[in-house]
Amino acid sequence: MLSPARRLQSVPQYTASTEAVNRTTVSPQGPSIWKGVAFAAVIAAVAMLLGRWVPTVGGPVFAILIGVVWRNSLGLKAPLVPGIAFASRKLLQWSIIGLGFGLSFKQVVQTGAESLWVTLITIAVAFIVAFFLGKALGVSRNMRNLIGAGTAICGGSAIAAVAPIIKPEDHEMAFAISTIFLFNVVAVVTFPVIGHAFQMSDLGFGLWAGTAINDTSSVVAAAYSYSTTAGDYATIVKLTRASMIIPLCLLMAFLQAREDRKTGKSLDLKRIVPWFILGFLLATLVRSSGLLPEAWLPGLQQVSLFLMVMALAAVGLSTNLRSIANTGWKPVALGLGVWMAVSISSLIVQYLGGNW
Repeated sequence: MLSPARRLQSVPQYTASTEAVNRTTVSPQGPSIWKGVAFAAVIAAVAMLLGRWVPTVGGPVFAILIGVVWRNSLGLKAPLVPGIAFASRKLLQWSIIGLGFGLSFKQVVQTGAESLWVTLITIAVAFIVAFFLGKALGVSRNMRNLIGAGTAICGGSAIAAVAPIIKPEDHEMAFAISTIFLFNVVAVVTFPVIGHAFQMSDLGFGLWAGTAINDTSSVVAAAYSYSTTAGDYATIVKLTRASMIIPLCLLMAFLQAREDRKTGKSLDLKRIVPWFILGFLLATLVRSSGLLPEAWLPGLQQVSLFLMVMALAAVGLSTNLRSIANTGWKPVALGLGVWMAVSISSLIVQYLGGNW
């Protein structure tokens, strides 16, 4: 669902957000937060300009790439870290809510219903492949569940949601997050190229991106670089897919409780329910009700787009390629296998269903 910077504090040295937690408290009211936010805004402005010059790549992709290159070549100074963590975690959620003002509630419900069957199939494929391929590779059960959930639902946010239920070791969390994010970056770069090569329609590409790319940040980056229509469609599909984290967590909690023979377990629903999805739906209801003047809507869309590009710049700045390189080959092989299975199954289902 969300950017890789939104991770559990127990995962060491993976993202800028965890480094920030180790050093200082990230608070929207703290003066240090604005340095990182302003830095992300500068990169976003540059990325938007580059996106206009090279529209086939687009501002969102440029934002992530600039952030990744900066972080891993020049590093990230400590005063910037809290703001980068805040931007990557919160601004993406706010930007998605803002995008809702450009879509009608009827359109959202219709798209969600149309894409639900593809979403359910790809989720099933992800967990089946994660189980059998993980066992063949000798990957632990917790690692299989984490990578399966991250690939099937919404990347790092799904991992963070299921972790309190299955209680993995710290290194398992770090490996799963690193593996998932590695293929997010690959998808942002390769999906638009493949989509154009296959001459996919905007809606077909949006459905593919929304069902086959892990994190929400990577979905919007790839889809909006393809076209605005593809981006809008992929966002709805992705949020429909992300809402599946709720029944998934409830099912995992039930199975875990039965296995441990414990009856006193309870779930923190605030951690499981993706609140920004509710905000997105509320925004579409406001749009459909006519409460906002039509003249305001283009401005809200532009603000939301810029916030999204800022968040993606922060995601790139939070990416530690060295940590990914230290993950080890087995989790990477499992992540690759599951991701390829989901991507290919989504394409096959669309092709057979005539949605290409």
